Amino acid sequence: MTRNVVGILGGMGPEATILLQQRLLAGTDAQDDADHLPLLIDMNPQVPSRIAHLIDGTGPDPGPVLAGMARRLEQAGATALGMPCNTAHHYAPQIEAAVSVPLLNMVELSVARAGVIIGKGARVGMLASPAVRLAGVFDAALARAGLSALWPAEEARMLAAIRLIKADGPAPPAARRILAEAAAGLTGEGAALLLVACSEFSLIADALPPAVPVIDTLDVLSDAIRDHSLGP
Repeated sequence: MTRNVVGILGGMGPEATILLQQRLLAGTDAQDDADHLPLLIDMNPQVPSRIAHLIDGTGPDPGPVLAGMARRLEQAGATALGMPCNTAHHYAPQIEAAVSVPLLNMVELSVARAGVIIGKGARVGMLASPAVRLAGVFDAALARAGLSALWPAEEARMLAAIRLIKADGPAPPAARRILAEAAAGLTGEGAALLLVACSEFSLIADALPPAVPVIDTLDVLSDAIRDHSLGP
């Protein structure tokens, strides 16, 4: 069976890109190699730091690098693009302007899924990098869905947890504790749903308490890639 090929703008970070592949493998009903989904992956850990650009205001703009990656993936045969980094979706307009194939926008898709689960007027607890809030990555999508965001009170701790995971992988107990405590705080403030909106946090999403529904944006992207790959 012919499959559509999705191009992945990866490396932000590398382990999150591998996690996306693992979830695609686990979610595909395959009896042999040929049953799995084809991917083109640009694993580029040298994309300029989104945190340096958006939070510190010191780093170069990642947009042109991401646009170049998108063009290369399209030229290699990708019929759609995916990007397993929430913060990098701030640069989605630059990516989309560089290519003629669609970006499977996991921000838009995740908010749409949240809206189906909790409905208009509800509040979403955001487990994300402070850069996501500062750049307003989810603002427009949430507003269109009639949802509002709740953010962890101690953003510095969230950033520290992300840096721990980037350095040491999903093992550090401190990162798991920070994520669990942030989730408990958000549900205590009235979040009807938690959105795992950092692909580093996707690596430790099993640390979250099951008090309210949880959507992991990486799972949403995985579903979108599968639908596109198997579609007409």
